[in-house]
Amino acid sequence: MKACVFGAGSFGTAIATVLANTCDEVVLWGRDASAVTAINATRENAGYLPGLKLPQVIRASASLEDAATGAGLIVTATPSHATRELLARALPHLPRQAPIVTVAKGIENETLLTMTEVHEQSLPEEMHPLVAVLSGPSFAKEMVQRLPTVVTIASRWEKTAERCQAMFSSETFRTYRSTDVVGVQVGGALKNVIAIAAGMADGLGFGHNARAGIITRGLAEVTRIAVAMGANPLTLSGLAGMGDLVLTCTGELSRNRRVGIELGKGRALPDILKDMKQVAEGVKTAKAAKDLATKVGVELPICEQVYRIAYEGKSPKAAVVELMGRSLKSELR
Repeated sequence: MKACVFGAGSFGTAIATVLANTCDEVVLWGRDASAVTAINATRENAGYLPGLKLPQVIRASASLEDAATGAGLIVTATPSHATRELLARALPHLPRQAPIVTVAKGIENETLLTMTEVHEQSLPEEMHPLVAVLSGPSFAKEMVQRLPTVVTIASRWEKTAERCQAMFSSETFRTYRSTDVVGVQVGGALKNVIAIAAGMADGLGFGHNARAGIITRGLAEVTRIAVAMGANPLTLSGLAGMGDLVLTCTGELSRNRRVGIELGKGRALPDILKDMKQVAEGVKTAKAAKDLATKVGVELPICEQVYRIAYEGKSPKAAVVELMGRSLKSELR
């Protein structure tokens, strides 16, 4: 079977290596023709995952038609803000019977739609049952190194989730299936905002107690808004919720945590982002979280403070004072 992965960044490349275990051919599409040429010549994506060799069944391509034609599985791994444009360009070449799995962990800022909703808006109705999402605690580098990784694949159509589960699963990559696409996606997106907060606490030197508090209360926020949007609360205690949250708030490879650490040290956000090659989705998602909270009528105190720091220039120390000084209430509300 041929698989197509749109997006030759770190996670798209990592997903391609996972699919190399179960597919005869994996085509990794990238916008940058010179980077595509380099990947094919060196068997390495030096711009994102230097030093890690790619399996022989992977080849890179700058042609959407070449990448998608004849594929039995499509994966969209471009950043959330680029997904709609990618789908519009790729649509003429997409096979009409292949599952389409999004791995982007974000919310579209302009519409407040999840990535599966963006896919459904962008694809003809007969393709909607093929849409799925993969999420969970999964650093790209460790996936390429074939270290054990466990994730969730969700689709509103359980048969699609089952098909994708079989396509991705191997001895080093285990998948669980779900039909709760809302919970899986809200957990995957908003954990990046909480990770920025956790990183800020680390950058300010606040210690392990503060980090644990942010993770726990962050999970409460993510669960609150996910349930308000129709999710099963149990999903948020699973891989795409608590699992991904813990990884992103504590792992040294977390881009969003790194942004937070630098903010906590007093650096300006534009300078931090300028030095980063990869996208930290939590920065854009902070705005989406704020707007979603207003739309569905829930409180997200940590996410709101991250938004104010990122978009209004608020001091991280002032945000901590405000969070700690909030009115006292029950933990379960």
